[in-house]
Amino acid sequence: MYETLSHSIDDGILTITLNRPDQLNSFTVTMAEELERSFREVNDNDDVRAVIVTGAGRAFCAGMDLSSDGNVFGLDESRTPGLSDMDDLDNPEIEKVRDTGGEVTMAIHDCRKPVIAAINGAAVGIGATMTLAMDRRVASTRARVGLVFGRLGIVPEATSTWYLERLVGLPNAIDLVLRADILDAAGAAAINLVDEVVAEDELLARAVEIANAWTRGRSAVGVALAKQMVRRNGVLPHPADAHRVDSLAMFYTSIGDGKEGVAAFLEKRDPNFTSRASQMPEFYTEWIDEAR
Repeated sequence: MYETLSHSIDDGILTITLNRPDQLNSFTVTMAEELERSFREVNDNDDVRAVIVTGAGRAFCAGMDLSSDGNVFGLDESRTPGLSDMDDLDNPEIEKVRDTGGEVTMAIHDCRKPVIAAINGAAVGIGATMTLAMDRRVASTRARVGLVFGRLGIVPEATSTWYLERLVGLPNAIDLVLRADILDAAGAAAINLVDEVVAEDELLARAVEIANAWTRGRSAVGVALAKQMVRRNGVLPHPADAHRVDSLAMFYTSIGDGKEGVAAFLEKRDPNFTSRASQMPEFYTEWIDEAR
């Protein structure tokens, strides 16, 4: 059961709905925990081939809920952490130091299933930055997107500074962060902060269309590997580093679903792929852990 989210699965697509409509789906520590759990658990759910994230009501996510008591970001103000404290992110001693939004986006980054944001309304603060880790951002014409941290005297979070330059380029990234403006859907699309804009009543259908195009009739292991290879290999220092991973991924897919794919091509029929993303090749976990 979830307190801040609703889940529904239809034809292999999991739709996660941020479900605090009376609070414009504002983000809480509980929502962070539930989102992280959702993206970790879906890796082993072979009934799901893609994930769509949207918001209930008229907002996607209006940012952090600033009405809670104490540190609204869930952080322990008695601590004085340094860089060395952050070397081991799994250390429970830094649980109340780590940015909760970043824990969510790292789970999205690691997700073996494609993740599509269906931005139905205001996406502000963490409502914007969480989408940067997703594989596609589709916005309705009603969407508004803003990295407004500067207005609150804080900084961009949720690993957004890793993604932002890659998506919009350095000059736009600096401008977005320092201006802290809220862009309409067309303005966000103009700088690639969102990938496309559609009419409000077409939003979810378009997200489903993309999910199907990416995953229907595809190898589950092939999709998971290809997604992670594109996400991770492009930032490696030398192409030989990518070659290590490409070689292993090609080897294991060639002796797995690749055999069926080749046979189906030669026999002029649709392939019947049987691999499961819950059962990745043995090197996969080592590679993902090494890349962190």
